[in-house]
Amino acid sequence: MTIKAGDKIPDVTVTTMGKNGPEPVKTSDYFKGRKVALFSVPGAFTPTCHAKHLPGFVEHYDALKAKGVDAVAVTAVNDVFTLDAWLKDRGAAGKIDGLADGSGVLAKAMGVELDLADFGLGVRGKRYSAIVKDGVVEWINIEENSSVATVSSAESTLEKL
Repeated sequence: MTIKAGDKIPDVTVTTMGKNGPEPVKTSDYFKGRKVALFSVPGAFTPTCHAKHLPGFVEHYDALKAKGVDAVAVTAVNDVFTLDAWLKDRGAAGKIDGLADGSGVLAKAMGVELDLADFGLGVRGKRYSAIVKDGVVEWINIEENSSVATVSSAESTLEKL
């Protein structure tokens, strides 16, 4: 079943890049007590994710924070090293938290897995954006076509705040 507004984010472990390397983080701990603008990309360094989706959240980071967001996070079915390198490459380090979902556990638990095996990418996560408050999804928009970033853009997210 696909996650929707009113649902709790599944309690799984993702990986973030800490000062001393990879660190496992429970989603229940990450989202607890704060409002997070969360977005998902099928893959770091992939065309739409790299050129449009992430840059919009970097560009609108201050506006998201000004509207009461405590954190902005991206998740992808990538390893933490790739996700971290991508965030650094795009000028997002220190602004956007990378929640690496290397095995797709979060994507599967949310019901947003995306089979891109025919394109050599394996199973990934669908492109979406959401507002999550204290672990509960207040709003979520999932792209019908994961090769575009329209309803899941930073601009669409700002409109919901």
